[in-house]
Amino acid sequence: MAETTTGSALPKGFRGAEQGWPELHRIPHPPRRIPLLGDLLGASRTTPLQDSVRLARRLGPIFRRKAFGKEFVFVWGADLTADLADETRFAKHVGLGIANLRPVVGDALFTAYNHEPNWQLAHDVLAPGFSREAMAGYHTMMLDVAGRLTGHWDRAALAGRTVDVPGDMTKLTLETIARTGFGHDFGSFERARPHPFVTAMVGTLAHAQRLNTVPASFLTRRSARRNEADIAYLNRTVDELVRARRTTSGDGDLLDRMLETAHPETGERLSAENVRRQVITFLVAGHETTSGALSFALHYLARHPDVAARARTEVDRIWGDTELPGYDQVAKLRYLRRVLDESLRLWPTAPAFAREAREDTVLAGEHPMRRGAWALVLTPMLHRDPEVWGADAERFDPDRFDPKAVRSRPPHAFKPWGTGARACIGRQFALHEATLVLGLLLRRYALRPDPAYRLRVTERLTLMPEGLRLGLDRRAPAAPPTRERHPVSEPGD
Repeated sequence: MAETTTGSALPKGFRGAEQGWPELHRIPHPPRRIPLLGDLLGASRTTPLQDSVRLARRLGPIFRRKAFGKEFVFVWGADLTADLADETRFAKHVGLGIANLRPVVGDALFTAYNHEPNWQLAHDVLAPGFSREAMAGYHTMMLDVAGRLTGHWDRAALAGRTVDVPGDMTKLTLETIARTGFGHDFGSFERARPHPFVTAMVGTLAHAQRLNTVPASFLTRRSARRNEADIAYLNRTVDELVRARRTTSGDGDLLDRMLETAHPETGERLSAENVRRQVITFLVAGHETTSGALSFALHYLARHPDVAARARTEVDRIWGDTELPGYDQVAKLRYLRRVLDESLRLWPTAPAFAREAREDTVLAGEHPMRRGAWALVLTPMLHRDPEVWGADAERFDPDRFDPKAVRSRPPHAFKPWGTGARACIGRQFALHEATLVLGLLLRRYALRPDPAYRLRVTERLTLMPEGLRLGLDRRAPAAPPTRERHPVSEPGD
């Protein structure tokens, strides 16, 4: 069921948190505010999210920051987040970095305001594309793209070279969504440099990220022209892809659904402009977050050989000597899925989501909010709330996602995909792809970390480990074990 339309545009006259939060003075903020810049003294332009995480540790589960005359309210306490997840009182808010992407994709699934009808239309038309039946149909293409990755890594292992994990995961996930969703091949693994589509995509994301920290008037004309050129390239690439599809028959993929399927109740179809916007959204969002999730998971698996050994034992036991696993065999990798969830807990690649009040209300019975007032849920801190995750919340431990442990936690404490009806529509696609790829890589390679590497996280609206390279040792095929061992996890970074 889609989210009820409320009119996400802010109430007339609403200019900032000062008007949306009547008792704003009760919410703590950093010390040493200065005129115009507000709380930006000492802040980093390149890691604003990680700056906010550091402030969150000092200021508590709800706090505010001010920049260039605008006030922003951040929330990370589990009880506050659970209240914001109440769909009867709160809705998705399109703000900050998401609104900065609207010049690229307009009212697509991810960026549409709640009152814009194209979100409902696209959601209802495309939702069947993520059914179990549809997912099983994508599985063979996912395996094919993964084979291109392992071929690339086999050559690196043979030559004794390390691999660029974020770069290769970006190639993998871009090719996967392009092939499964739109029948297109960017040839990423055959290129010495990133495909121009990737370069343009990264450029638009970086531009949107800069707009998060400085007003548009502070950016140079050259930066604006570069962003316009990047957007134009994305549009041309997708328009050519769609034109080619209109002259041929597809395999019932997402693009076929966009072009041929009418809304089941109204009979309405997606316009040509809406199709373009949805394709760009899926190509960007459909690979960016998954590549980050895979990269963080590989970092932790390399740093925790005991965890890698336990996950590999599970893969060998369930997949046996089958050369290529079937769709249902991936879902049985429950421990490996815990590894992925724990990686997403520590570093959710989509690190925040915003919620706005549908009507005047009181957040968690304590903080009055007027209609349209909004707060940004800081997911990395929500996932580190010591009242939920304990004093060792920084420690990497996949057993936090043992079914018994999951049942013992309060609801809404783990939110890597957002919340509510407008949570990520492709999350099951991403989870299947990531679990499949991790299983294939663990079965094929022993991962060697660089002892000198320390995790650094780069921000471009999504999060990615920076400069992560791993060494590879090719494994001989293993016979299925008679029983599964369970080594004890050790502390993480």
